[in-house]
Amino acid sequence: MIQITPHMKIFLATKAVDFRKGIDGLASVCRGILNQDPFSGYLFIFRNCNNTSIKILFYDGQGFWLFLKRLSKGKLKWWPQNEKEVETIAVNQLQVLLWNGDFRQVESPVLWRPLPGQME
Repeated sequence: MIQITPHMKIFLATKAVDFRKGIDGLASVCRGILNQDPFSGYLFIFRNCNNTSIKILFYDGQGFWLFLKRLSKGKLKWWPQNEKEVETIAVNQLQVLLWNGDFRQVESPVLWRPLPGQME
């Protein structure tokens, strides 16, 4: 079972990746482009070139999980477009993103006591 907790770091790759890449290819992107360790236990979120799919790479201490969501119709409504290779998002923002929403338009409560390394 995968549990995504509020204190988990979630990295969102801002540039599209080739979705022919599997676990090893995406782990290489984590190391080479995002400058992150794919074995860290963090979540890494990627999108395809057509903005119709999301892949999530996660290492649980025993092995990698690779999740794929392909929209049945339409395109992703929002994805960061900037110069940075990676953005950090919060768990509640990931939930909105996975339901094809724009978390910038959703008001969510501020964490009562931010955990170390957590976004404010």
